[in-house]
Amino acid sequence: MQDIKRIGVITCGGDCGGLNAVVKSVTQTAASLGIETLVVPNGYAGLYNLEDLKNPIILTPERVDSIDANLAGSEAGHSRVKISKIKDPDKYRKIKTGLSKFNIDGLVISGGDDTGSVMCDLIKRGIRCVHVPKTMDLDLQPYSVGGDSSLNRIAQFTEELKTTGLSHNRIMIVEVFGRYVGHTAFRGGIGAEADCILIPEIPVDLDVVYNHMKKKYMERVKRSDVRAGTYTIVVSEGITDAKGDLITDDSISMDAFGHKKLAGAGKYVRTQLEQRMNVDPEIREFMKNEGFYVPGVYELPEIREVIPGHLVRSGHSSEYDVNFGKEAGSAAVRLLVKGIDGVTVVKIRGNKIYYMTTIDAIKQRRVNLSLVPLFEAQGVCFGREPLPYKPDFIHIKGEIERHL
Repeated sequence: MQDIKRIGVITCGGDCGGLNAVVKSVTQTAASLGIETLVVPNGYAGLYNLEDLKNPIILTPERVDSIDANLAGSEAGHSRVKISKIKDPDKYRKIKTGLSKFNIDGLVISGGDDTGSVMCDLIKRGIRCVHVPKTMDLDLQPYSVGGDSSLNRIAQFTEELKTTGLSHNRIMIVEVFGRYVGHTAFRGGIGAEADCILIPEIPVDLDVVYNHMKKKYMERVKRSDVRAGTYTIVVSEGITDAKGDLITDDSISMDAFGHKKLAGAGKYVRTQLEQRMNVDPEIREFMKNEGFYVPGVYELPEIREVIPGHLVRSGHSSEYDVNFGKEAGSAAVRLLVKGIDGVTVVKIRGNKIYYMTTIDAIKQRRVNLSLVPLFEAQGVCFGREPLPYKPDFIHIKGEIERHL
């Protein structure tokens, strides 16, 4: 057991659901063990500037009682800073001086792969840290705080957009976060019963998408007694074209970690579908037959793209993320006290705390494509010709491990 008297808590990268639950549980658990918790404000930017902090905030159970764990975001604040890129040769000494000044014996750091990579750098410098996985992209090896909240928000927004789609007989495209993996688009799209889901793991064939959209959209309008129909597409920001090239706006800059900020996928899909629609005589004939066609004014169905953007990571946390955040924050404190650092919390099951080395935890996890045909068989388009689902049947004997 390590003699730890004060812990620093840091939240880094993008904000999301469940983080306030992490901050609260770190504080409450530490207090139960006779340990103080200090906020290192604004992520790694705050850690770099800790030496100059004028008014440190010591969190107490009474102070965090006012924090609503159900609200997304973090009371500790955020920033996107890669410490190794700071143009200060004295940066690591400066950080250590700040930690020593405030008698911080270890850090609980919540963030995604970039945050974890910086933590690995700090560990090499002798700074004790434990990582609570956090990313709405769900691209780490373990489950991450914020994932379930973002999926619920994406599904909710996409489902609600169907009402405006039906009112105007529009095709609706929703572009969502996710970077280079498609978990949020995939699961959020399935949750909203989207007609088409485009993810980075599957290069997009827009001809397949167009034909699927045209058939489903026209069928819905024709069988409606009020001639109303819509078609919904969920697009991950990191999709690639049929050649495997990333689709994004070339004018967009890089972030602090050298990743190109992704944008424009929804617009690209819209323009590609519009181009195909413009030269398709069947669509105009359909518009005429259904009584929609107005020469020079309303000749084709409208296609609109919507980008919920930061709304996906704002608002309220899901109950699942509040539960996981409180479990993971508590586990992180107990790992530090046990003398275990340089690791990522994976899960708690009863009195068992599971963890793994952070360098392994932050390895990118992509969508398991063997599952996609299951939904293709149910009529969902993934921007390719459907493949057959090939299940393996496994008989489980005995008890099944569950989270809740």
